[in-house]
Amino acid sequence: MKKVILDAVDIRILNAVQQHGQISKTKLSELVNLSPTPCWIRLEKLKKAGYIKGYRGEIALHKMLDLTTVIVTISLKTHHRADFQRFELCIQRVNEIVECSATGGGVDYVMKVMTASLNDFQNLMEDLLNKEIGIERYTIFVLTREVKSTTPNLSKLLGDIKNSVAI
Repeated sequence: MKKVILDAVDIRILNAVQQHGQISKTKLSELVNLSPTPCWIRLEKLKKAGYIKGYRGEIALHKMLDLTTVIVTISLKTHHRADFQRFELCIQRVNEIVECSATGGGVDYVMKVMTASLNDFQNLMEDLLNKEIGIERYTIFVLTREVKSTTPNLSKLLGDIKNSVAI
């Protein structure tokens, strides 16, 4: 696939999509200060290049449910490719694990787990340990309240874009 060169307008389009999701051609063109047709052409180019992974609604779960959210750090017993693959394959199938990232440093994985109760979380962890997927130890941090959850500011991350940047 041909490398797409992002410029300041592309970044504004990505910012608008990140903040507003799937919006009309007119609204998007107003937000990025570009006429509708060229704006839509650029959006389609960004989609085809894989810069936009999808659209979704952000649901206020706390208004419907009183969930227990736990951050879990995991260290595996051994560190062979097959060990990581076995663990990751199992984790992919667990609905309560809503985020899982492989890390370098002191632990192998950091996960965000959401369950109906702390008891349900403990049952989930016992099930994972019983599956013998290589967990040596885990540490938990129970979330008491969310202080900040946001999307990254693309313009800030990429700095002032004066020239086109190959990404």
